[in-house]
Amino acid sequence: MAWDTEGTRRRLQEAATIEFAERGPDGTTMARIAERAGINKERLYKYFGDKQALFETVLSGELEKLAAAVQPLAGGFEDIGEFAGRTFDYHAAHPELVRLLLWEGLAGDPVADQARRTAHYQDKARAYAAAQRAGTLDDDLDPDHLVFLIIALAAWWLAVPQLAFMLTGSDGSDADEHARRRACVVRAAERLARPR
Repeated sequence: MAWDTEGTRRRLQEAATIEFAERGPDGTTMARIAERAGINKERLYKYFGDKQALFETVLSGELEKLAAAVQPLAGGFEDIGEFAGRTFDYHAAHPELVRLLLWEGLAGDPVADQARRTAHYQDKARAYAAAQRAGTLDDDLDPDHLVFLIIALAAWWLAVPQLAFMLTGSDGSDADEHARRRACVVRAAERLARPR
């Protein structure tokens, strides 16, 4: 019988994503991940190496999914609010990504795939700067800060759900509250980034 290598890797990575999002890299074990996947722990080590390498693989993979799912809009930055809204939607549908980023920040070094991620965000900042020079985005804020703030607007609802609940009385699972939060993200991004 042929071994389904890709299927096994996918199941292990999915199990690792859940475990790391719930417990962080220090709070889970390779044994828990293997058990969740229903696969031998030795195979987990064979495919991914140690726990830190697996965490980096998981986080990099989740960030790639975000980048693929939330492409810049065809019109560029003219509809920055909708871009922020789509990013919010992605985070709401995939709250594990924000949790993984929080765990990474709490753990400190090493940062997963730091060189490639840094280049990605610097490219974003350059694109924002070009849009500022063109008058599409307001140039009142440094472009790197503006990128950070747009990301924060889209993700912070999921990063601190307890605060969101205390303020709104909702966990965000209600469709009306989700729509209110999204509209808030869109409007705030527009006010922050559009020329005055």
